[in-house]
Order: sequence, then structure tokens, then C-alpha cells
Amino acid sequence: MTRRDGWLSRLGYGAAGLGGLLLLIEAVPRLGLVDGRFLPPASEILATLATQLGTPELWVALGETLRGWAIGLALAFGAAVVLGVVIGIVPGLRALTNSTVEFLRPIPSVALVPLATLLFGPSLGSTLMLVVYAAFWQVLIQVLYGVAAVDPVAFDTARSYGLSAWSRVRHLVWPSALPYVMTGLRLAAAVAFILAVTAELVIGSPGLGAEIQVAQSSGAVSSVYALIVVAGLVGIAVNAAVRLLERRVLAWHPAVRSEVAA
Repeated sequence: MTRRDGWLSRLGYGAAGLGGLLLLIEAVPRLGLVDGRFLPPASEILATLATQLGTPELWVALGETLRGWAIGLALAFGAAVVLGVVIGIVPGLRALTNSTVEFLRPIPSVALVPLATLLFGPSLGSTLMLVVYAAFWQVLIQVLYGVAAVDPVAFDTARSYGLSAWSRVRHLVWPSALPYVMTGLRLAAAVAFILAVTAELVIGSPGLGAEIQVAQSSGAVSSVYALIVVAGLVGIAVNAAVRLLERRVLAWHPAVRSEVAA
């Protein structure tokens, strides 16, 4: 099977699965298994979605969500990479910070909702606070693993040859840690988008989440589902874009080369 045939096969299975889901959602309310007031048929949801796509309000809300997602992810990624490399290469610093990291990392980001609301109110600042906190740990842990995976013999050899700290990081630590960094970015991108919508939904920050909340409060059930579909499609697009970036950045890596060849 060629690469093109494999791609078409996966696309066909995905389309079949989606079609089956749509048929199920269409049939369940029409057969009376679920009250149509709470789960409209798929045809009604798709019709509402088509109408929503023609309104500027949807695109403005989507732009707000993507802005919060992108800024928060960029801040979290930059801070986590720098801090992770420093903690990883400075002797004793990882042991010194390990208890702090293990204490802060399990705290759910949604637990910070009251604090974010108090500090920033229903604004972009609240979204950024939750997104940065959630995405930061995804990247930091992966960077720490990546730096720890550097061959100590190679590191000592580079030091004995007189390479500066910056040269060791650039030519040895960074290439070794890069696969871990990209894994962290992929995980963080998904988590950041989830938290961006969550912040808008719970706090009322501008974006898709706020539109879902408004639709729910006004009893526009089909609009709620249509907006959820939009959020799901954007989430899929975000994941696909980051995976494409990962393949391009790691095109030299044996794992990615074997995946592409398959």
C-alpha cells in the first residue's frame, strides 16, 4: 500500500465514522429516544451551523478564542523551554525545584477561575492566566525529560573540548531535547485550546465559550450544539497544524522518517 492509499484509507474510515455519528444523532431524537428540545436532530444542528457561519459574530468570537489560545500558548511555551533548559543543565537545580514543580503541576487550572476573575474579570487576561498555567506544565515536563535524555558522555566531551555553555545548549542539548519539546507543544496546544474555551464559558471572557453560554442562557439549543461543533472542528485543525509542524521540524528524526515512509 502506497502512502497515498494509506492516507485515503484513513480518510475514508474517518468519513464513515463521522457519517455514522450524524445518522445516530439524527435518528435518536426523531425516534423519541431523547427529547428533541435537548438534542435536536443532526440536520437541524447543521442548518443552524450553516446560518452561524454566515454571521460576523461567530468569526469575531472565534478570533477572540484563537487570539487567547495563541498568545497564551506562546507565553507558556517560551517560558517553559527557557526554564526547563536552565533547570535541566544547572547542577542541583532540578533536585532543588522538584518538590515545587510536583506541588504546583497537579493543581487544576479551573481551580484558578476565582483568582482569574478577581484579578482580570471577564477579559482576555483571565483567559491568558488559565491557558498559560495549563500549557506551561505540559511543555516544562517534556523539556526536563528531554534535557535529562542527553548523553552525559557527550556532554562531558563537549565540555572538555572547551565548548561554551551556549554552544553546548545549541549543538547538543537542544537537538536531543527537541523531540520532547515538540511533544510538549502538541500536548500544550490541545490543552490551551480547551482552557481558552473553558475560561470564556465559565468567566465570560469574549470568545466561543461566551457565545455558547449566551446561547444556552437564551434557550437556543441548536445554536449551542452548532457552536460546540465549531469548537470541535477548530480543535481538530489545531491538532493537525501542530502535528504538521512537528513533522517538519523533526523531519530528520528516525521516528518521523519511518512514520512518513509508512
